[in-house]
Amino acid sequence: MAEKNTLTASPRTEFGKGAARRTRRAGLIPAVLYGHGTEPVHLALPGHETFLALKDNANALLTLVIDGNEQLALSKDVQRDPVRRHIEHVDLVIVRTGERVTVEVPVHIVGESYPGTIHQVELQAVSLTVPATAIPEQVEVSIEGLNDGAIVRVSDIAVPEGATIENDAEHEVVIISVPRASADDIAADEASASAGAAAGVTVED
Repeated sequence: MAEKNTLTASPRTEFGKGAARRTRRAGLIPAVLYGHGTEPVHLALPGHETFLALKDNANALLTLVIDGNEQLALSKDVQRDPVRRHIEHVDLVIVRTGERVTVEVPVHIVGESYPGTIHQVELQAVSLTVPATAIPEQVEVSIEGLNDGAIVRVSDIAVPEGATIENDAEHEVVIISVPRASADDIAADEASASAGAAAGVTVED
């Protein structure tokens, strides 16, 4: 389950790219909070604390302290610098205790398939409807001991109590197979063998 982080946020009264740059120069991160029919609230979040809260969790549950009042929020969109990976802006959505939300949760493969086989992940994340205060950081899919031809489908995934997967139950998540040489590999091997034979010396009895 995702850890709930508490961040002290301050309202922003300046907007636009210039104001956002000034906010970031001050060590803060521009953010906007919206949802439940309320007017968007523009905020500045503490840079380091926000980075840590969002570092390994795309669906971070946050407790925002705004002018002394607490508000539960879920990270909806995190914009990062493409090179330095610094957080440039965060979209947050208001959530309430007991409310269910639908989020994308990454698939995490555990275990080892049968020796000599490989696994191919067909679905990197699942759409999960779950209580806002109980969002898992990932969904585990075990491939332990699975042999060639085995397929793990959405319906095979064990989800936390109270959660529902919205993806098609028959959607393939992981496929187990034995590596097979491609036509190009076979042609390359045959060409190599032919070249070796041509360069070799034939010994007659």
